[in-house]
Amino acid sequence: MPKTLGKVRPHPTQNEPLLFELSSPGKRGYQLPALDVPATDPEAALGAGNVRREIEDFPELSEVEVLRHFTRLSTWNYAIDLGMFPLGSCTMKYNPRINEAVARTEALAWAHPYQPEELSQGAMEIIATLEQYLAEIFGMSDVTLQPAAGAHGEYTGIMLIRAYLAAQGNPRKIVLVPDSAHGTNPATAVMAGYEVRTLASNEHGMMDPAAVAAAVNEDVAALMVTNPNTVGVFEEHIEEIAEILHAKGAQVYMDGANLNALVGVARPGDFGIDVLHANLHKTFSTPHGGGGPGAGAVGVKPHLAPFLPVPRLKREDGLLRWDYDRPQSIGRVRAFYGNFGVLIRALAYILAHGGAGLRQATLDALLNANYVRARLEPHYQIAYDARSMHECVFSDARQEKKGVRTGDIAKRLLDYGFHPYTVSFPLIVHGAMMIEPTETEPKAELDAFCDALIAIAREVEENPELVKSAPHSTRVSRVDEVSAARKPRVRWIRE
Repeated sequence: MPKTLGKVRPHPTQNEPLLFELSSPGKRGYQLPALDVPATDPEAALGAGNVRREIEDFPELSEVEVLRHFTRLSTWNYAIDLGMFPLGSCTMKYNPRINEAVARTEALAWAHPYQPEELSQGAMEIIATLEQYLAEIFGMSDVTLQPAAGAHGEYTGIMLIRAYLAAQGNPRKIVLVPDSAHGTNPATAVMAGYEVRTLASNEHGMMDPAAVAAAVNEDVAALMVTNPNTVGVFEEHIEEIAEILHAKGAQVYMDGANLNALVGVARPGDFGIDVLHANLHKTFSTPHGGGGPGAGAVGVKPHLAPFLPVPRLKREDGLLRWDYDRPQSIGRVRAFYGNFGVLIRALAYILAHGGAGLRQATLDALLNANYVRARLEPHYQIAYDARSMHECVFSDARQEKKGVRTGDIAKRLLDYGFHPYTVSFPLIVHGAMMIEPTETEPKAELDAFCDALIAIAREVEENPELVKSAPHSTRVSRVDEVSAARKPRVRWIRE
């Protein structure tokens, strides 16, 4: 491996046994003073059946052994604080530390949802202000912050459409979903009681207005469109498509998981969207690897506002109040008022950037993605001949001729010290390699990442087996993925 590609993770620490394997009988990680109260017989106090003499196989170690164990494990992790996460469609960007500092403000971190409204005005003001700013960014009239994640926001949005259409006399039967949408979209539609019809993308990775017109009739409740879609392409015909749906009385739902490509540049409400969700943890930055927490804010046009989840905020006599008297509401979609800590971080991010800063972040994300595309296009096959937005999608078509697939290239990236890109998604691209650098990556990091992928492309030509057998420098080399999926070992058993 060329030394000039020096972003290589050295793995300097030793291999680490489990705590169970490090255990030695009799070791303790604590010292307790002698009792200064009369001793109590546990069996007499709790009953013999509730008292154990020992916990079988419970590890016994000193404090320093435990501390060093977890410290060494922490050095194995790849984190956004160490390098870029080029995950397309997931927007794993750097989270500014000021967001964390604000979210951990004592009065906010310890606020309780059962506090009286008079004592919760500050927290309620945060929610009201964030709703107002997001409505402006979305181009919508109203926003709810109650959904706890992106897919939860999707479900809320489709239920709003269903409630609105039902109020018109017919909830309808069908939801249209382009094949370039996120995979959660069809699942959401089915959970909301709809039949899903898939729309095929054209040769540019976009929806074809003629195909949409042919699919829409009075049974169609909505179109669920991801924009920009999962191949990183903006749906250029979205206004015309929205008009087609509206002419038939159907609604347009937008999956806004990729909203970070639009903030400050274009507003979904302005190009015909009736309802959308945005992942606050992605677009407005909250650490969210590993499944959460998240926030799936949902914005709507005025005709859908009466159906938003309860309670809604309103001002009375100078105070904010929760309004439960909303007879057309779909009801609660979550206990309390959303993942409040994520909402604080999102508002901090918005206020720290300001309008001009948010727009610049969007432009920087687009620039970074297109820089990566320009550097890699001579070496990898771009998926669609269309302008890239915040992410670029290649296929492994050129490398497949040497027997190397996208998964092999991703594993070889580990040897170069990078987290892999998104592998084999979107499904409509054979051997997809989806890369999203985000706006927070400096040019030197982008160049190191591109240099690594270019070097791997060269390795595929000269020594494909080197790539097919990667990774070589990690503690664990290539695993049996089938056995790992079908026979997972998720707990330690003494052998």
